[in-house]
Amino acid sequence: MVLVIDAQIAGISGDMLLSSLVSIGANKSKVIDGVYSVEEYLKGSKIVKLDFDKVVKHGIEATHLILETSEDHHERKGIEIQECILSTSDKIGLSEKAKVFAKESIRSLLHAESKIHGEPLEAVHFHEASSIDTAIDIIGSAIALDDLKLFSDEIVSTPVAVGSGTLTFSHGTTSNPASAILEIFRDSDIVIYGGRVKEELTTPTGASLLVNLSDRCSEFYPTMKIKSIGYGAGNKDFDSFSNVLKIVKGESTDEFQLDTVQILETNLDDVSGETVGHMIDKLIANGAKDVTVTSAITKKGRPTNLVSIICDPSVTNRLMSILVSETGTLGVRIRSSSRYVVPRIIVSVPILLQEKSFIVKCKIVKHGETIKHFKVESDEVKSIAESLSLSFKAASDLISGEVKRRLDIK
Repeated sequence: MVLVIDAQIAGISGDMLLSSLVSIGANKSKVIDGVYSVEEYLKGSKIVKLDFDKVVKHGIEATHLILETSEDHHERKGIEIQECILSTSDKIGLSEKAKVFAKESIRSLLHAESKIHGEPLEAVHFHEASSIDTAIDIIGSAIALDDLKLFSDEIVSTPVAVGSGTLTFSHGTTSNPASAILEIFRDSDIVIYGGRVKEELTTPTGASLLVNLSDRCSEFYPTMKIKSIGYGAGNKDFDSFSNVLKIVKGESTDEFQLDTVQILETNLDDVSGETVGHMIDKLIANGAKDVTVTSAITKKGRPTNLVSIICDPSVTNRLMSILVSETGTLGVRIRSSSRYVVPRIIVSVPILLQEKSFIVKCKIVKHGETIKHFKVESDEVKSIAESLSLSFKAASDLISGEVKRRLDIK
């Protein structure tokens, strides 16, 4: 099964995710009962009212979290919220996967604030996130995900609308998205863009939940049979669109997966072969999926090398900087491309060759439970060839035969 979290129009917040999970079928009573346990570990905070109701947002009926709280604290150490979440997770008996999800979600918030303010984790103070709301969103979402057994599914995020303009909070006025949002999304696979309004669309809690839940980000829905759809309403109302987070659960119907990559290209007509070779090694080491160099003829009959790089969007800027600094090129062409890939997994296989034990990493492709294809990583073959004083081809043949035997491939 696969779950798509569609945040490309209205962004995502903690209450929107929680509401969408209830909308798609999570046990409402179970969520509410579990969430009330949060009160025990946050002194001075009280849940006055907690429920879910149906509302209509710009023509779409969605589930909305009704929450009223009483707070004696306007500021708390982030570590207090974390301890509350960990203690509540244990008390209500969340699964291990749900506990890890809840723990990492609050840690993402803590690390973001720590990085921004240059403070150790134990000294970080939450302002907007100091209320019981943050714990409710994280614990409630963990309960709902557990109840729906979604931790065993593939979870795909669309690119996320974060809004634009400015926003004012405890540290004054800042441009939107705020630093916490950027820090949480940094180094993740999630793609963000401004969106349709000059307001905050994605909150730090929503961002933290998403980066710790999604397996990958894609502009396109995977090939799937739709089974259920959930709509979680946000608090704001907008004139041009529904402030609703949409989640879609379905059954994958294809052996291929669709994702999005970026392709970087440039022409090099005045660099040496040694420079090109070094460039390829450095690009691969920094995240390029593949690098191709093709000979061509350009204007005035000049011979040139066409360099083409395939990469994830998250490493585009890094690879572009390497390309410019290593070659001196004055321009790089960039385009996005969708691609279908065959799902594969990497396994470690113990083998015995010439009375020596090795563990080799293999990419394998399965059809059901049957292994259709496998490939041993070339670096593994090279290392074993050197260890046994064999040619690359001889080592490759021996390793392949032993891997087939170990994996029972006919």
